Amino acid sequence: MNIEEIQDEIISDFELLEDWSDKYAYIIELGKKLQPLAEEFKTEDRIIKGCQSRVWLYSYLKDGKAQFEADSDAIIVKGLVYLLLKVLHNQTPETVIKTDLYFLEKIGMAQHLSPTRANGLLAMVKQIKLYAIALNLQKQ
Repeated sequence: MNIEEIQDEIISDFELLEDWSDKYAYIIELGKKLQPLAEEFKTEDRIIKGCQSRVWLYSYLKDGKAQFEADSDAIIVKGLVYLLLKVLHNQTPETVIKTDLYFLEKIGMAQHLSPTRANGLLAMVKQIKLYAIALNLQKQ
């Protein structure tokens, strides 16, 4: 699936849920699917600045595609990270850099997160894109 198809699938999944308590429960369930990040990658330099909870992000290139692994100490944040990685993991760095993550707006995420969580979500997106820029330079 391409990035638009993945985002559209996420939007469809969220449209099936009645209210925001169901959507939060779903995000928490998604967070449980996030593979734990190896302890060796949970270092201070991999913590995303601007997040209320601790979020670690690790990236590398594999076969020309950006690979992202992440973890958090907060279950709802794990779900948000899972959604971001579902869309951006295993894409080319160029694609990650250019992607408009419209699914976040369409599912109403920005309006239903606390201001600190919304800022944290923006910090995660920014860091993923910065890593993609670095990976793109590494590729050349």
